[in-house]
Amino acid sequence: MAFAFPDERWLSKSVLCLRDYNLNKFAHDVIAGITVGLVALPLAMAFAIASGLTPQAGIYCAIVTGFLVSALGGSKTQIGGPTGAFVVVVAGIVAVHGVDGLFMCTVMAGILLVVMGATGMGTGVKFLPRPVVIGFTNGIAVLIASTQIKDFFGLQLEKVPGVFWLRMRALAASSPTWSLTATVLAAATVATMLLCRVLSKRIPGPIVAMLGATSTAFLLKLPVETIGTRFGGIPSGLPHMVIPRWHAGLVHGLLGPAFTVAMLGAIESLMSAVVSDRMSNDRHNPNVELIGQGVANIMSPMFGGLPATGAIARTATNIRSGAQSPVAGMIHSLTLLCVLLFAAPLASYIPMAALAGILMIVAYNMGEWREIPQLLRLTKTDISIWLVTFALTVFADLTVAVEAGMILAALLFISRVAATTTVSQVTDDYIEDGRVHILQDKDIPYYATIFRIHGPFLFGATDKLSAVTENVHKLPPVVILRLRNMTALDATGLFALEEVAKQLHAANRTLILCGAREQPSRLMHQGEFEDVVGPENICENVQEALRRAEEVYEGLEAKSAASGK
Repeated sequence: MAFAFPDERWLSKSVLCLRDYNLNKFAHDVIAGITVGLVALPLAMAFAIASGLTPQAGIYCAIVTGFLVSALGGSKTQIGGPTGAFVVVVAGIVAVHGVDGLFMCTVMAGILLVVMGATGMGTGVKFLPRPVVIGFTNGIAVLIASTQIKDFFGLQLEKVPGVFWLRMRALAASSPTWSLTATVLAAATVATMLLCRVLSKRIPGPIVAMLGATSTAFLLKLPVETIGTRFGGIPSGLPHMVIPRWHAGLVHGLLGPAFTVAMLGAIESLMSAVVSDRMSNDRHNPNVELIGQGVANIMSPMFGGLPATGAIARTATNIRSGAQSPVAGMIHSLTLLCVLLFAAPLASYIPMAALAGILMIVAYNMGEWREIPQLLRLTKTDISIWLVTFALTVFADLTVAVEAGMILAALLFISRVAATTTVSQVTDDYIEDGRVHILQDKDIPYYATIFRIHGPFLFGATDKLSAVTENVHKLPPVVILRLRNMTALDATGLFALEEVAKQLHAANRTLILCGAREQPSRLMHQGEFEDVVGPENICENVQEALRRAEEVYEGLEAKSAASGK
């Protein structure tokens, strides 16, 4: 008799995936784990150095949290570890409270994440509107890039200020000390990573660039700063487990930063898990994922590690390399451990300019710059929220930006919901105009299906659109989305509609939208949504949409008949 778990909602993906695990999947997981482990090596060191810590702190973090996130989390192919999202906030905590303060803050953030997951708040992170999230990521990307200017150009600067405008002024003042050798090496690192991406997404650009730059600097004996000259190398051997010292006096001052780390960790990990779902055709468990992330962050400081979260780039690399289960993430962790045990001395030769080049690419990738032009076409409210969040992230403090973002999200939600309330008289014209929108007297053909959105489609509600795509391959050729009762739309909702349209198109389905009211229709036009689905697939009412569905189906039939001949 098979053993049945009482409630599978709280089981990690590593347990659930073992039901049909086999040797073939293990072989794929080994290849993927080793690949992503090598990719994670330069990134882990670079994030730690940019945060004001030693390179081994990043490796320790990647080993411990990478294993625990995969073993305990709710995503099948998520890779956990240090990420760019934490660089700025970690550097700020270390500057004010020291390394002990960072370890305390990480443990506190881990406890918050566990509580969020255990109380079912894993879905609560969705209540951040898209402009706020983009403002965060844009600001963090700018800050990361600014911290790498010194090493990218080989500037002689004793200490880089923590405040952005002071940092830029100090870097400008030291510009006469720039090194041509370091600049060329950093630029070559960037060019190598871009070339790898053009040739194939399967090529691990960071590891190829790091090996190339390190070999060049060593063989040509280039006069550039390396990990060895700055930090004295990386110690070999296992990281030692030490319980962080707890300073009660620091708790109050660390509450804000701990909340920031927890929120950034939750946002980043769940965003990464969504990317993982799309690439691997799976569905993550957000609450279990947050519990796994929380446990990983509680344990990381005990081995001298940084805060950690889901890493989107490494997760994508893991999936492209053939990962089948969380076992790949555990092997990624063991790969890093083997590097630490047997190849740590070689890391001393890695040039700082090469790591700076790698982080410049990371900063650009995480910036989501392509979404800015689309944002600028939306409402003034969305644009102002993005600008405020971006400015606070860069020029104030990330903790302030997170808190302001949450307040803006709440105010925006209240404003948008309030705007959906209308009072109007029912007239004969109103009744007559509504006849083309009703479904009761319409015949829905077998080649089409209709979904409807009822109520305001704003941030916090967009995950409900998964009802359309969760069984996309079982849908008929034409999908009609009825928007007659969708009372309001925002930038996050528009982004979700675009994602659904792209997923249906990839599955060879046609999406038709109909009946949009004034505000949603205006926003879709401002955001040039018709370019995504085609203007002919945006209809005034359901009657017109059914006629368009018939045209689409007849076109498919004609195409099929022509190809059959």
